[in-house]
Amino acid sequence: MAFRGWKRLLLLGRQNTFAKAWRSRRGVPSLHWKRCHHWSAGKSLDPEVRAFLEENTEVTSSGHLTPEIRLRLLTPRCKFWKEKPDLWPYGDPFWAIYWPGGQALSRYILDNPRVVKGRSVLDLGSGCGATAIAAVMSGASQVLANDIDPIAGMAMILNCELNHLNPFPITIKNIINSDAGNWDLIVLGDMFYDEQLADGLHHWLKKCIRIQQTEVLIGDPGRHQFLSHSIRSQLHKVIEYSLPEYTRQENNGLTSSIVWSYQPSNSLENC
Repeated sequence: MAFRGWKRLLLLGRQNTFAKAWRSRRGVPSLHWKRCHHWSAGKSLDPEVRAFLEENTEVTSSGHLTPEIRLRLLTPRCKFWKEKPDLWPYGDPFWAIYWPGGQALSRYILDNPRVVKGRSVLDLGSGCGATAIAAVMSGASQVLANDIDPIAGMAMILNCELNHLNPFPITIKNIINSDAGNWDLIVLGDMFYDEQLADGLHHWLKKCIRIQQTEVLIGDPGRHQFLSHSIRSQLHKVIEYSLPEYTRQENNGLTSSIVWSYQPSNSLENC
């Protein structure tokens, strides 16, 4: 099965496996990186994994909403676009796809740096790290990227290098329903693909707003699981972007992606 066909399975339902991981995974502590003044990304990455990622992804800045950001992604020119997915030696490479919700968030932050300038930002489900990178480029005072896949963490470091940025801290664990700290802004894209996960996010984000007065921005292209969830009634549409043709083709014809502000009416009540 070509990777393109496998990717469509992710869009249509295989993401349920990933959702279960978000609901249950406790993380990989040994892969929790923190930035320091003398930290070297090149020495911290497993050379074998670095070589594999560099060989089997393509550096690209085209076909998506943020040509300012260079990313290592799986594209039609990569071997695993046509290779059998079972031959990929790591977990499903969700991070290697620049999903539409993340694209919209990243574009919005780059166009509106005041949203993050001088603020602390948590990028939940960071994937390739594009939105965290956009936050750094736009002047965020502190950025933490979070994903449950350790390979995503390694890919984010490579993507920081591509964009001439010092790697931001990355945590590889499920922080939903835990104390994530005090953040001015939480951003998350393409996370509402499973009802149970969406319920958990709804409760946890509402708690963050109630306790820490955190602002929350959500990127989503209008998937059914998102629009049909009860959270939809508590969202304010910030901006809608028309997706580039390449992104449309690779996402079952989705034509646009939206940034939403999450403003639960009962955020001051106990959750």
